[in-house]
Amino acid sequence: MKYILIFILILFSCRNMEAWQAMEPDSYTIPVYDFRQIEPFFHPQPDNDTVYIFNFWATYCAPCIKELPYFDQIGKEFAAQKIKILLISLDFKSQIEKGVVPFIKKKNIQSPVVVLSDPDANSWIDKVNPTWSGVIPATLIVKGNSREFYEKSFTYNELKLLTIKFLEK
Repeated sequence: MKYILIFILILFSCRNMEAWQAMEPDSYTIPVYDFRQIEPFFHPQPDNDTVYIFNFWATYCAPCIKELPYFDQIGKEFAAQKIKILLISLDFKSQIEKGVVPFIKKKNIQSPVVVLSDPDANSWIDKVNPTWSGVIPATLIVKGNSREFYEKSFTYNELKLLTIKFLEK
């Protein structure tokens, strides 16, 4: 339950796109976390029936850019379902204002975005998944006791089928 509350706090700390569009780009706020702060979300919670989709991406990653709209589409299409999407940018903290924020606005990304700023990636990549080489895009999906990791980019149909699979578990 503690992890769900932390996740909810992250989601509420991310302003929705309508609020962002009403603001000047200089005033956008994207939460920045180190791995220790974000790690609890990645572990299955047996009594939780919400599907959590965590996508690791960066503005310099072409396959990431291509698939990001699919996560927004899934979020909209399954909005009535128990599903939460969190886009975890691996961009450098110094690139938030000049890179990440303008990118989010330009692409009209509406899913919550956070920046994972932890310089020792070698210490945390294996904690997300021992098979992860560190290549992005990468996606972790967690529901109840289920936890699956994908080191690949998705088509919309692949992501939709995977989402349905997890919702039916």
